[in-house]
Amino acid sequence: MSDFEVVTTQLTLEADGIVSVRLERVDGQPLPAWQPGAHVDLVLPVGITRQYSLIDSPADLSSYRIAVLQQRNSRGGSEYVHVFLRPGQRVRIGAPRNHFSLDPADEYRFIGGGIGITPLLSMARAADARDADWRLHYGGRSLRSMAYRRELRAAYGDRVELWPSDLRGRLPLDELLSAPSRRTLVYCCGPEQLIEAVRETAARVGWAQEDVRFERFAPTVHEHAPDRAFEVEARRSGTTVAIEQGESLLDGLLRAGIGVSSSCRSGVCGACETRVIEGAVEHRDDILSAAQRAAGEAMMVCVSRARGDRLVLDV
Repeated sequence: MSDFEVVTTQLTLEADGIVSVRLERVDGQPLPAWQPGAHVDLVLPVGITRQYSLIDSPADLSSYRIAVLQQRNSRGGSEYVHVFLRPGQRVRIGAPRNHFSLDPADEYRFIGGGIGITPLLSMARAADARDADWRLHYGGRSLRSMAYRRELRAAYGDRVELWPSDLRGRLPLDELLSAPSRRTLVYCCGPEQLIEAVRETAARVGWAQEDVRFERFAPTVHEHAPDRAFEVEARRSGTTVAIEQGESLLDGLLRAGIGVSSSCRSGVCGACETRVIEGAVEHRDDILSAAQRAAGEAMMVCVSRARGDRLVLDV
């Protein structure tokens, strides 16, 4: 589904530097269905596209709500929302995508840092509706910077633990991730420092890799071999394209006139996910799990490349 027009109906200051935006379809029709953990592309009039998590209930399709942190070194997206976006203004959004879905489990441990709380809001609501055993550990610089803290505590009481670093220090990950269990899934979203700390701690204390899930807002710096030239056959298009050294696979396909959806161009949003028919892939994204990479059935063409001399893709 391509992007479509929505109208901004409400902007609310939720915490220091964080504003929520409520969006409704211009034609008044229900919005596309979504599940906890999903995000949408927000296409701004200045030609900028950014991804934001949906934070309300999937049961209510009359509107979407996103939360936007004003970045100090904004590339234009957060600055536009905070400075220029107003109620009544129209923007475009894409249909929801989800690479951070809430899988069934007996227990959940949610760990959020800063604006990384946003995908966990709908997850906590869903876990509670399933009568699962769950806890949310929410860290931030200060209480004033932590959006939705009052709503979370009012709704869920001591299932939600707040960790403002100016009062309590950092999240005690050794304690929070103690007693690994295959009955429990861990979901973490936040700054890269938090994600790497959770990853390291979980591995050290014995969590299974597939039971600890992450969503990033910025790409990881991957160590990889120098880019090599390779050939890609676009099977549905009936075209073979030579991808040059240093050229991304996405750019090569677009150069050849082969349409591929894309957004972030950094391997974090999933818009360019493409089915692999043949060939080995050097994965450089932050979305696919180890099992998905091993299966070799999909790749993010904005950052990943052929491991050998040739790929065949379903485009």
